[in-house]
Amino acid sequence: MTKITLQLMNDTSVLAEACADDKTYLAYQSQYALGNYYRVRIRNAPAYVWVQLDASLAPSLIYMNQPTWDFKIPFNTQREWPYPDGAFLGKRHYAWVRLANEDELTVSRNLALNTYDQHEETTAYPHISANAETRNETVFYAKNAIDGVIANEKHGSYPFQSWGIAGRADAELMLDFGRPVDLNQLVLILRADYPHDSYWTDATVTFSNGNVQQLSLAKTANPQAFDLSAKHITWLKLTHLVKAPDSSSFPALTQLEAWGKEAFL
Repeated sequence: MTKITLQLMNDTSVLAEACADDKTYLAYQSQYALGNYYRVRIRNAPAYVWVQLDASLAPSLIYMNQPTWDFKIPFNTQREWPYPDGAFLGKRHYAWVRLANEDELTVSRNLALNTYDQHEETTAYPHISANAETRNETVFYAKNAIDGVIANEKHGSYPFQSWGIAGRADAELMLDFGRPVDLNQLVLILRADYPHDSYWTDATVTFSNGNVQQLSLAKTANPQAFDLSAKHITWLKLTHLVKAPDSSSFPALTQLEAWGKEAFL
């Protein structure tokens, strides 16, 4: 048994707390305030932890490399919003966390998926970041590319959030797994709001082990899959994105999937 603690915090004050062996939950019956955040504590790090902190967001299996992980509750302060209507709103909230079991770690899965990734640095993985995000708007943050939402025939608010590159030719995307993993396939789902959108014809993937793979992309709304043999890598980077020679200025990425297994298997 391993103790796991879930807290709802405001600055350094604990608003609610639950602690148990292996799994626990919080039921909070009040509105969130700006600055509130959830804190997950585990006795023994690193650890694999399932989390669901809002009923409208799917659970995610995250890897915590430190005993504490904080999730800042988002508020809709911009024109567009990358979460479902009602997310983190109201006075009836239910959140839960539990340690993953061994069977859940032995299967092949999308190791990039994290519905609770954040824009800021984090102690929970996978985590994605970029050197360019359109107008610093949440609907174009890099984290949208690993939230599991594949709707890609429009752009803007949920469910059409994406990674927008702010028109930069040198845009790069960094996916950090936080530990060694073995990948066998990469899947890219381009945003396909044509003719508003453009697309990339080519991209380069660089892996933490020094290997490089070239990708040829097509103008399609369908997922584009690429076979890999990326063993014991801790991160990958998507670079050298070559825009198609069309009249649109807006290529973007809806989803990046990285299929494989934990490297310790």
